[in-house]
Amino acid sequence: MAKEIKTEIIINASPGKVWAILTDFENYPTWNPFIKSLKGKVAAGNRVETIIQPPGEKPMTFKPLVLEYDENKELRWIGHLLIPGLFDGEHKFELIDNSNGTTLFKQSEKFTGILIPLFKKMLEVNTVEGFNQMNKKLKELAEK
Repeated sequence: MAKEIKTEIIINASPGKVWAILTDFENYPTWNPFIKSLKGKVAAGNRVETIIQPPGEKPMTFKPLVLEYDENKELRWIGHLLIPGLFDGEHKFELIDNSNGTTLFKQSEKFTGILIPLFKKMLEVNTVEGFNQMNKKLKELAEK
């Protein structure tokens, strides 16, 4: 089973400015409505600890493996619920320079595993809303 969520927003700021806010993990608790916390050294090959809370849901703690950390361009990790294959999520943040002073910010996640049907409604409603809330807040901060 697989399910993919994709969101995007145009931000009137450079990729460097958006990246600086996105990767200021210590400040996530003060502004990020979806990813409440991200701790650890964020670099490809490292595990980090993240707490996510989709709207209307309880916080969930994951220890994903960072797959990609490409400054001003992409941050990607993969996390698992308990063991790989039950409920896995590959989360990606992409920053695309529109060459006009704006950045296209894309946030997506590809979910796989046998438990996908149990989480389908939460993913389609709450998780999508969490992505959109985070995107809007990131835009607001970057455009200040």
